[in-house]
Amino acid sequence: MGAQPRPGASAPGPSGASGTSAASATGLLAAIADVGVDRVRGGYSRHGFDRAELALREWFVAESRARGLDVEVDRNGNLWAWWGKPGPNALITGSHLDSVPGGGAFDGPLGVVSALAAVDLLRARGFVPSRPFAVVVFAEEEGGRFGVPCLGSRLLAGTIDADTARRLRDPEGTTLADAMRKAGLAPERLGRDEESLSRIGCFVELHVEQGRGLIDLGRPVGVASSILAHGRWRFQFTGEGNHAGATPITDRHDPMLPASQLVLAARRAAAAAVGSRATIGRIVPVPGGTNVIASTVDCWLDARASDDATTRSLVTEIEAAARDAAAAEGCRLEVTEESYGDTVIFDPALRDELAGLLDDAPALPTGAGHDAGVLASQVPTAMLFVRNPTGVSHAPAEHAEPDDCEAGVAALAKVLEHLAGSER
Repeated sequence: MGAQPRPGASAPGPSGASGTSAASATGLLAAIADVGVDRVRGGYSRHGFDRAELALREWFVAESRARGLDVEVDRNGNLWAWWGKPGPNALITGSHLDSVPGGGAFDGPLGVVSALAAVDLLRARGFVPSRPFAVVVFAEEEGGRFGVPCLGSRLLAGTIDADTARRLRDPEGTTLADAMRKAGLAPERLGRDEESLSRIGCFVELHVEQGRGLIDLGRPVGVASSILAHGRWRFQFTGEGNHAGATPITDRHDPMLPASQLVLAARRAAAAAVGSRATIGRIVPVPGGTNVIASTVDCWLDARASDDATTRSLVTEIEAAARDAAAAEGCRLEVTEESYGDTVIFDPALRDELAGLLDDAPALPTGAGHDAGVLASQVPTAMLFVRNPTGVSHAPAEHAEPDDCEAGVAALAKVLEHLAGSER
């Protein structure tokens, strides 16, 4: 989508929407289409505090200021663009701008641009919010650089230890603390943010649907009902590095063998537990040479199920199979839980209220994690989904039609206008 990014290119300028002029969601997406294009994987690679994501943050600040919104950066690197004076019981909307490696154009950015377009639409109607109102951009939602998803919202809510977060490293060995410091932020301030959290009266996140629920129902917009319990685990197999040609098969302790068995064990366990998912999406052998038996192999398991007990049971079963495979090859296994989120049930009253407001929009569960899910235990939250005709997400084929994007903006604007007069 769009031309290749120019080396050293800065963020695109504001699209000029201000006053009562209204920008479209697709027009705003087109303005950032050149940022973070991945020439190797396809799609986009925009990760927390890297060059592409920083360019998008600059773009968001410029777009917000063009609309007269006042932008703040909180202690955890999240951006808040306030329409009017910040204060308690605020109505918040927004999403994130980062992506998975080789991700699509809509996951995250659609929620951000739709929030900006909804502000334009409301202003064009002469609407002024009667309660504090802000558009938020959460940092490192996908965990594509530092491995922990929803990092900005987790830090805000205090569900991840600040020291643990500061020590997180990307694949090149850069810590989160170093990356934030390079971006002009103060990592020593990381942690639960009572000031920002106490301002949130209600949070509504719009997101492209990550599945086929709406396309099968023939509806452009839906609301979220729940999020599966899910987490990420690192499996490190340690064997004996050696020469691929000089080492007889009978003398090997090759960690790649139990790693391969882990992939199969994950698929089998998930297939046997209805509604569960288990995926090995990343494998890193060390040293990684073609003619070298690896000394270690790191694998990352993503596991999800309908509830905490089922998810934990799924991981236990997979780990047991991996340990048996490691022992059979004379290798060691270390398993580390890197992140976890229990089942989220979105505020039922708020969900039903919004569904009724949007012509009985269908309520759909999702297997994907979101910042709204992290905040659900702290404040009333809701999500709107925009139809994805491909059903594909976290890949270049992720899509939403222009008309559906604008239907999402209209739905979000209607919800925000309604909630602006609510005590929620």
